[in-house]
Amino acid sequence: MVNEQALLDEIIANEELAPHFQPIVDVARREIHGYEALIRGPSGTLLHAPQRLFEVALQTGRLVELDLLCRRIAIERFVALRLEGKLFLNVMPATLLERDFREGLTLGFLDRAGLAPGRVVIELTEHHPILDYQAMRQAMQHYRDMGFRVALDDLGAGHSSLRHWAELRPDIVKLDRHFISGIDTRPDKREFLRSLLDVARSLGCELIIEGVETAEEQRCLWELDRSLALMQGYYFARPSAEPPREMSALLPMHELPASAPRQTAGALMVAVPPVAPELPVAELAERFREEPGLRCVAVVAQHRPVAVVRRHEFLTLFTNPYSHALYARRRVRDIADRRMLGVRVDTSLEALSQRITDAGGLQQEDFVIVDAEGRYLGMGNIIDLLREITTIQVRQARNANPLTGLPGNILIQESLAERLRQERAFVAVYADLDNFKAFNDCYGYAEGDRLILALSRLLLSHLSEAEDFLGHVGGDDFMLLLGGPRWRASCEQVLSDFAALVPDFYQPEHCAAGGLTCENRRGEPVFHPLVSLSLAARPVHAGEGVRPAQLAAELSELKAQAKRRAGNTLFIDRRRHACQA
Repeated sequence: MVNEQALLDEIIANEELAPHFQPIVDVARREIHGYEALIRGPSGTLLHAPQRLFEVALQTGRLVELDLLCRRIAIERFVALRLEGKLFLNVMPATLLERDFREGLTLGFLDRAGLAPGRVVIELTEHHPILDYQAMRQAMQHYRDMGFRVALDDLGAGHSSLRHWAELRPDIVKLDRHFISGIDTRPDKREFLRSLLDVARSLGCELIIEGVETAEEQRCLWELDRSLALMQGYYFARPSAEPPREMSALLPMHELPASAPRQTAGALMVAVPPVAPELPVAELAERFREEPGLRCVAVVAQHRPVAVVRRHEFLTLFTNPYSHALYARRRVRDIADRRMLGVRVDTSLEALSQRITDAGGLQQEDFVIVDAEGRYLGMGNIIDLLREITTIQVRQARNANPLTGLPGNILIQESLAERLRQERAFVAVYADLDNFKAFNDCYGYAEGDRLILALSRLLLSHLSEAEDFLGHVGGDDFMLLLGGPRWRASCEQVLSDFAALVPDFYQPEHCAAGGLTCENRRGEPVFHPLVSLSLAARPVHAGEGVRPAQLAAELSELKAQAKRRAGNTLFIDRRRHACQA
């Protein structure tokens, strides 16, 4: 502790703090909304990790001083980097109530740096419990009056964060990773998030989802509610001293590749004529008798579904001799069931299945299908949904790579052939790891698989067009089929991101040496550099008429050219030029 205290004193005296920035992404607009500033201590020291840095500051009574120093350095660096969007500053409640409230330190930092308060969001973090909510509300209003916005960080992680939300009414709430992890497989977490969304809307509060780490989590959140547009997490980018400036090429699209078409509710729709609420019950009874296959009918008013009538429930109304007299003069609106499931025609089958699974206690045999404006189109049935999903899943599972779940060779070939058949322009990119065998031999197959999975997620995150495709050839080989003008920039960004990712998989001594030494088959020591990525790109012009076998042979030759170059390399067509990343 003595050594750590002395180190902390030295860090504060010399301002040896390194601000890192993690982007907060607006997936709806496909742009960076802002950056959260995160502080690191000197690299290679006991206080490099922020958690330990602040623990020692708390134990030595220098927490407020450290907090203010972190704030000033983060502001100065944010401005020096010329980052766009908002700056999210982690601030302790105690600091707001003490020196900063009295002396206006944060506003002074901003004035000297030339940053407007309207671009700053103060994130309240929990190191101490808030004891005086009245004073904190006054402080928050003080900062709002100066142009700041206030956010509550890590909702659900602290011992009283729900009370903080109720008492302080922040402008923004950042939801803790605990509620997001595995949300794509957890109906209970989805229901909890829906409840939080209702609370946020009622309070006029904006939600930011923290800790998004997988494509499945991101896709589930987006399909759950399109208002969940602000997200943050390793899936998009890790905290970095030099964060990404533009995210449109890094964000995953919300559509599946053209080679694996995203089936929607429209594929299940049957055009069942609806009935009006004023229709006499007797006329509906006659229709059910004339159409024995009619299971469910929608009740529609002004082109919008308001209820349903299910055959089985309807016929039970006429099970006794007095039923006809009882219901003969009544209208459909009197006996219809307003508990119905309505889905948009463009809802994916995966999202539709999830909604039905989550809708406990609802009659789910049939559902109503509407257009984007909520107007009635037709009916769908759960049996047809299950049949279609089973067909898709069986085919995808049969032809997917077992490690990554990405389309395997058959689907790659089909997708490539389809693009060539349509004679449209695209770019075929073959991705292959260099020095992977040495890494695999040294660290073991489990770590090798983990690196391949990381690469697959990185490549997937860089699909920038709706029809871009990523397939897993096998091992450490991948195939990308890219469209649009940004394909080269995306490839170069992949190489840059991969170079930043790789050191996390090596031990510090191997990183310092730039690689590792393994024995070859003759028992001789051989040095192998860190794993790098080779990309071989072959642009295909519209109407070029190249055959699949010819394209495959050219890509193989291009890959060999790329692998001859050290480091992370993009090699574009053997008749053109190479680009060293």
